[in-house]
Amino acid sequence: MPAITSLGIGSGADLNSLVTQLVAVERQPLQQMRTAASGLQTQVSSYGKLSSLLSGLQAAANKLNTSALWSQSSARSSDDSAVGVVGGSGAAVGNYSVSVSKLASNQTVVAATALSSATAAVGSGTMTLELGEWTQEPLQFVPHVGRDSTTVNVEADDTLTTLRDKINAAGGGVTAALVTDSTGVRLSLRSTDSGKENGFRVQVSDNDGTPADNAGLSRFAFDPANNTSGTELKRPGSNAEAVVNGIPVSSASNRLEGVVEGVTFQLRKENFGSAEVSVTSDSEAVKKAIQAFADSYNELSKIISEQTRYDPTSKQGGPLQGDSAVGTIQRQLRGLINSATGASSTFARLSDVGLQLQRDGTISVNATKLDAAIAKPGELKKAFTNLDAGNSANNGFARRYADLATQVLGSDGTLTTRTQSLQKMLTKNSEAQTRLNERVDRFQQRLVQQYTALDGSLSRLSALSSSVTQQLARISASNNN
Repeated sequence: MPAITSLGIGSGADLNSLVTQLVAVERQPLQQMRTAASGLQTQVSSYGKLSSLLSGLQAAANKLNTSALWSQSSARSSDDSAVGVVGGSGAAVGNYSVSVSKLASNQTVVAATALSSATAAVGSGTMTLELGEWTQEPLQFVPHVGRDSTTVNVEADDTLTTLRDKINAAGGGVTAALVTDSTGVRLSLRSTDSGKENGFRVQVSDNDGTPADNAGLSRFAFDPANNTSGTELKRPGSNAEAVVNGIPVSSASNRLEGVVEGVTFQLRKENFGSAEVSVTSDSEAVKKAIQAFADSYNELSKIISEQTRYDPTSKQGGPLQGDSAVGTIQRQLRGLINSATGASSTFARLSDVGLQLQRDGTISVNATKLDAAIAKPGELKKAFTNLDAGNSANNGFARRYADLATQVLGSDGTLTTRTQSLQKMLTKNSEAQTRLNERVDRFQQRLVQQYTALDGSLSRLSALSSSVTQQLARISASNNN
């Protein structure tokens, strides 16, 4: 409201100060409302922190509940340069001896005749690329089932460069490259994928009328069974051949997948002897997940303590001191630590796996106990993840905390309903402040109107008084004369 500046001009009375003071008295409840609103907003912020940290605890508990965590493995090879190994989810734990007699290869053919340059003409016609497997004597090509042949149209103005580009753009499972040697430039063709079944043949329909000569487009044919081979086979497509724990295995690529459940062997060298591969449970991943759970719990526990603490020095309490909802959550969190579970016959309490409740409400991780527990992965997994729909007392630790978080954070949960209640109180407070301001503004307007009228009356009375005084003075002066 703008300051009042015109009151009292007529009468000379300090009516402006009087109105300002009266209005200030009327506005006094507003400061109390603002203080209350600030306290409510602090509580909403505190509840927001609790919700965020409880969500973090829920995420940490849910990670411990995932089967992928407990099925992770760690794999090592005694000779990684010869046989690499990756243990995926659900990898079969064990030791494996791997030897490699042959690596998988891509079929490669090179034009027997070199051309003078990459821009030399190649002739015209059609080139048909077909994937399949070449059998031994008698040499015969067996097309790959489910793969159609690819036709490349070659025009009279095509060169080695454009022919290469057309083959590569065709996507027929064959890639082309130009290789320059001392005699000129040659076209090299290579199967995109390795393995016997990914070999290829190249049939040519040459517009020069002679499909099997060493001129025109037929120079790039590869079909030995039909005596049309203008190219030389430099390397046949072959499968990798290895022995895993005495059992011969074969693969079209140098990655052995599915030979051992969840384990991938990367073959890198032939005839090196053997590599010893060990696949063990990834205990470090489990240990990190349990530590992350403890850290999330401790962050939440510390915030609750800070928000509900009373400081005897400053004689002030935290914003949530005495809040029954927060007190209930704190008791539930601590109660689950001390509550036994029937999920595992070995680990009945969190303290059995090394997670121990401290006097300040946090939990510490006993590394020795935790290492001993991780050495029994089956029982440890049950202790954290077991789910018994008929008896919640048999649920695992992580399952219990995840359920508690879901309950508290749900649409009808303690934190959600309490936050909504505070938000409604803030809204009501804001509306009350608005109403008070409007009422005080109206009150001020009435005062201004009333005192403006009073000021006018006082001004007229003052003028009348002055006039009467002057007349009396004149009468007195006349009598004296």
